Amino acid sequence: MPVFFSDAFNDVTIHFDTFMKAVALHEHLRAAGLTGLTFGAPRALTVAELCTVHARAYVDAVAVGEPLDLAASNGVDWDPGLLTAAATSSGGVVEAALHALEHGGFAGSLSSGLHHARRGAGAGYCTFNGLALAAFAARRAGAGRVLVLDLDAHCGGGTASLIEGTTGIEQVDVSVSSYDEYRSTEQARLTLSGGAAYLGDVEAAIDAIAAPGSIDLVLYNAGMDAHTEAGGGSRGVSTEVLAAREQMVFGWAASHGLPVAWVPAGGYTWGGLTLDEVCGLHRLTVEAALYHLGLAA
Repeated sequence: MPVFFSDAFNDVTIHFDTFMKAVALHEHLRAAGLTGLTFGAPRALTVAELCTVHARAYVDAVAVGEPLDLAASNGVDWDPGLLTAAATSSGGVVEAALHALEHGGFAGSLSSGLHHARRGAGAGYCTFNGLALAAFAARRAGAGRVLVLDLDAHCGGGTASLIEGTTGIEQVDVSVSSYDEYRSTEQARLTLSGGAAYLGDVEAAIDAIAAPGSIDLVLYNAGMDAHTEAGGGSRGVSTEVLAAREQMVFGWAASHGLPVAWVPAGGYTWGGLTLDEVCGLHRLTVEAALYHLGLAA
């Protein structure tokens, strides 16, 4: 299973989990010695590619740091390396998506900080919306139907705003926090959940997806911050619950023969976990994907 990663994901001087986690997760997965993983370095998206989703004025602000309130609208201090870091991280999502679309099976990118970003600004520690960029890239590559499955703790309001009114892209979103909440539509369906109901609500949301066999690509935002200790999570959403969730998602995809491009998304140390423990939660995604590819016991 190809996994895209570059040290450029953390090409900033900002010490913040969204940037630092990719490097730590890459090291964690390599040390785990999981059979069937191959790592590749994605390229940074160009300004023109970023502007297929984001406003030029915003991309330019991220590049030069002015105006500062726009350049740092993701909620993190601006850094001269921010454009490269965010463009490469989003590039990883696009490459994983196009690989899965072309070859089938599953592919991943160790990217975070995506689903809150809007057309003209960042939000919620998200600079560019790699999920939307990947969805539109997949459509240009011939995908007729792209599903964004967002199981981050927080709502994917940025993605919902960017795909609104676009034919062939839809979102299913189960969140445990109302941050970035939006009104459900036929195109973007949001469920607020938590606690003992969480796993059942995820299952119900997946079961409600119409005609899954017609989906050409799933973009899976596999946030682990729903965990009670991973920064923003819900009491009762344990490691075991998230392991079962990952098996459910990839089992559903495999049963319908759906290509999946996944990203780790949320999962933070400020809930009480160490960075290595957060990486251990994200490893659940990788292990579930490998299992349903027949590459792990």
